Amino acid sequence: MFRCSKCGAFNRVPAQRPAGEPECGKCHATLELSGAPQEVDAQAFERAVANSPVPVVVDFWAPWCGPCRAAAPILEQVGRAQAGKALLLKVNTDEHPQPSARLGIRGIPTFIVFKGGQERARQSGVLPAPAMHQWVARNV
Repeated sequence: MFRCSKCGAFNRVPAQRPAGEPECGKCHATLELSGAPQEVDAQAFERAVANSPVPVVVDFWAPWCGPCRAAAPILEQVGRAQAGKALLLKVNTDEHPQPSARLGIRGIPTFIVFKGGQERARQSGVLPAPAMHQWVARNV
């Protein structure tokens, strides 16, 4: 299951797919299948968490935060490892403070796993890559 980064629609993409680039069934944009985290605003975050058929891992971060920048390549690896099985999103708390305020986030980076629209796990602070992979795998 993959989220279209253009319109936000969720798309099933079979493992054995025909040749060519897969397209979004709604807007026909080319789908990104790498699993790389997608930057979203507050509205897209709320829609994705509420409607995702797969678990959603959200990175609440800010560009000035050193630990947030250190976590970025780790999240990239995790996203690629979970491609199609989980959705990784990034919410810039400076540009979009509403979700982090609503969720009571006090420090960044904070990572939250949502399933069925509900928070299932939370991790504040950066974990080493192997520990982050384990935390995500255990909670998705």
